[in-house]
Amino acid sequence: MAASQLAVAEIRARLQAPEEGLSSSEAATRLQQQGSNSLPQARGRSWWQRLWAQISNLLILVLLSAVVITALLGHTLDSVVILAVVISQALIGLVQEGRAEQALAAIRHMLAPAASVIRDGHSQRIAAADLVPGDTVLLEPGDRVPADIRLERCHSLSLDEAILTGESLAVEKQPEALAAASALGDQTNMAFSGTLVVRGTGRGVVVATGSRSEIGRISGLLQQTTGLQTPLLAQMDRFARLMATLVLAGGLLILLLGHWLSGLPFADLFIAVVGLTVAAIPEGLPAILSITLAVGVRRMAKRQAVVRRMPAIETIGAVSVICSDKTGTLTRNEMMVAALACGVHYRQVRGDGYALDGGLDEPLPEALQTPLMLAAALCNDASLQAAEGTVKIHGDPMEAALQVLVHRLDGDPVRLAQHWPRRDEIPFDAEYRLMATLNHNHQGRHVLWVKGAPEALLQRCRQQLDDAGNSVALQTGYWLEMIERLAADGQRVLALACKEYSGSELEMSDLNELQLIGLVGLMDPPRAEAIAAVAECHAAGIAVKMITGDHALTASAIAARLGLSNSAEVLTGKQLDELDDQALQDCVGRVNVYARTSPEHKLRLVQALQSSAGSGADSGNQRADGQGGAVVAMTGDGVNDAPALKAADVGIAMGHKGSQAAREASAVVLLDDNFASLVAAVKEGRTVYQNLKKGIAFMLPINGGESISLVVALLLGHTLPISALQILWVNMISSVILAMTLAFEPALPGMMQQPPRARFEPLLSRRLAWQVLKVSLLFLAGIFAAWHWGMAHSGSEAFASTVAVNALVAMELFYLFAVRYPPGQAISLQGFKGTPVIWAAIAALIVMQSLFNWLPLFQRTFNSSAPDVAALLVAAGCGIVLLLILQLEGWIRRGRG
Repeated sequence: MAASQLAVAEIRARLQAPEEGLSSSEAATRLQQQGSNSLPQARGRSWWQRLWAQISNLLILVLLSAVVITALLGHTLDSVVILAVVISQALIGLVQEGRAEQALAAIRHMLAPAASVIRDGHSQRIAAADLVPGDTVLLEPGDRVPADIRLERCHSLSLDEAILTGESLAVEKQPEALAAASALGDQTNMAFSGTLVVRGTGRGVVVATGSRSEIGRISGLLQQTTGLQTPLLAQMDRFARLMATLVLAGGLLILLLGHWLSGLPFADLFIAVVGLTVAAIPEGLPAILSITLAVGVRRMAKRQAVVRRMPAIETIGAVSVICSDKTGTLTRNEMMVAALACGVHYRQVRGDGYALDGGLDEPLPEALQTPLMLAAALCNDASLQAAEGTVKIHGDPMEAALQVLVHRLDGDPVRLAQHWPRRDEIPFDAEYRLMATLNHNHQGRHVLWVKGAPEALLQRCRQQLDDAGNSVALQTGYWLEMIERLAADGQRVLALACKEYSGSELEMSDLNELQLIGLVGLMDPPRAEAIAAVAECHAAGIAVKMITGDHALTASAIAARLGLSNSAEVLTGKQLDELDDQALQDCVGRVNVYARTSPEHKLRLVQALQSSAGSGADSGNQRADGQGGAVVAMTGDGVNDAPALKAADVGIAMGHKGSQAAREASAVVLLDDNFASLVAAVKEGRTVYQNLKKGIAFMLPINGGESISLVVALLLGHTLPISALQILWVNMISSVILAMTLAFEPALPGMMQQPPRARFEPLLSRRLAWQVLKVSLLFLAGIFAAWHWGMAHSGSEAFASTVAVNALVAMELFYLFAVRYPPGQAISLQGFKGTPVIWAAIAALIVMQSLFNWLPLFQRTFNSSAPDVAALLVAAGCGIVLLLILQLEGWIRRGRG
């Protein structure tokens, strides 16, 4: 049975914990048996283990093979260039990987450093790490709870448990045992390690320390949770394996066929095939991947999203389900009075959060509005500070919301407090669930103002106000209906009452025969931009799930305001516990709102979405075993969110109000805690993938054309039109320079109206493979046409290969404009305008190619010869013809629909 269900006397008996506290010797014995009240430190991977994880990537191994091959060919410079690419990739990965382990350290920092305990019969301050089960702990305002404690005495005690539950309001505590097992957020007689005492005092018995505490259990979950490989890295692994297989198998096949058909000596043929292997490897692809991701990271930073792990930028673009916390992400995390009932009138309150402007949708009678305003302003300990267009609150968020309401009713809380100074008060008492103040004005009128839970105040009221300000009999049934109406809208209800009072001091017995002024409904309102962002997600085929520790009624009401589909159906943590994994997978696609959830629930939901065919994601998200697989983004800000953040495909933490543990477990941090920034990041992630695909579509046909030209020459016993060294020049200079420009391409129109791509969509799709083959053949034709023209024009192989290289570069240049837009849309004013980066790259390419053509050192190194005007025109003509052919094919395809 849980500690919350046991009486304190039974807990003390089980733990052998006397009320006068443990003795120092007994505490020392228990500390030796139970261990320190601290969290175990996980061993992270060493730097060399993370470095090996980068180098052992198959694509890196292929590149290392290229380094060895080029070194064997005697091309030292090329080996150094490719090796530099490999080293840069490994270093980038080394820096980006392995940060998730820091989340455990962040949780450890949330534990209290010291605690007030009763030992040896008197109060003393000890290190929190020395606490043991059975210790008696004292709590005061500002304390961080040092362990899990069963409370036995509470004096207006309220705790901020947001790091564990995500609930924005402080939780009022009481010592009575609970009748049944409850969700963590409902365990009102427990104080959990790491939470904060907001007000009041308390005393209780330690029931769990260290890893056995609630925060320790979360730390264990985080340690056991393994992060998934991002879709892009999985695709790159498959692509690298495919490329390696094709290159090696193709090289072996060409070696055998060449020996049989060409008649070349085997040694010469072997060296030529090695050169072919180098030509087929897209050496610049890792650099293009890094640059594209880096550009996306920079763009996302401008959208208030900081990427902590670079591959996550692309993963966001593949997201098909977003699991979002409610408080502070979808909502403002600012309490406000959303509606009120006064007399027989129900009014909506306009305004956002703590902003002072706003008002009622319809005016209230003055005789009702004035006492409502006075009660809200005077029975209140909060204050507001307006500066530079923002409002800062001091005190309880609910009381601050009442002060904002006074402003929206055209009142000034400070002036009202000066005109009605306080003479006495009864602070909020969790047992009676109310607060009262006694105020008098300068005309000698004394009024008792009371606010509290409506069910507590209704029992103390006998009258209410009518529109003229007269007292009439209380209509209890009417007020019960209004309470239900406000609560059904997900609002927390407070009642306000008053009473003429002639005494000078207050006692609880004086709070009877009150006059009810009205009810106010408070809520944490949805962000206006979050409502628009949810609609944009739906248009983009992205399902949005709200997972919160708040109450089901509140969650449902907020979900309806946000526009979440099927918002009325809510699953609570208790209901989730009754579902097995298969039943949960069957319903995660249908249900979009989850309330009163624990860290385990959030983790289960993420894992169910990642493996469920009915997740609400695109139907193309299929695993190899036939199971569906949504790409899941999880947002969160509390320690309780950390395991789910780590398990999600991309964990997104709140940077402003989020805990350090959540930030360390995440891949992305939203600086403004705004759901709309997340949706903007999704668009940026889709743009990154779009540009990466453009880079692949650009580079592979170039490598393909080069490789096929060598294959044809070898099989026919023909002179190689372009040497292996010249191919490396093209691949590492012109191809990379031009391909880099694609990283800066803007998003194509209508991108956010497209469904998310499937998790297991291959990087080299059938359509892209066909384009690679088609363009490779066009490159092959252009290379041989230029070479044959050069031989006919000069009779020099060096001149002919130079013409062929320039034709290859020209075809790359014109193909760049073709690949930037969908088929048939490249030849346009917008297409030729390009971007500043493109024209800078073209200028750099012209300079580099001029060195290749006319600088004697380069001519000797690459066996090139200075081309004349006719040769340059032939080379340019090859590029123009390539673009026209691709454009014509695009027009035909678009014409056929």
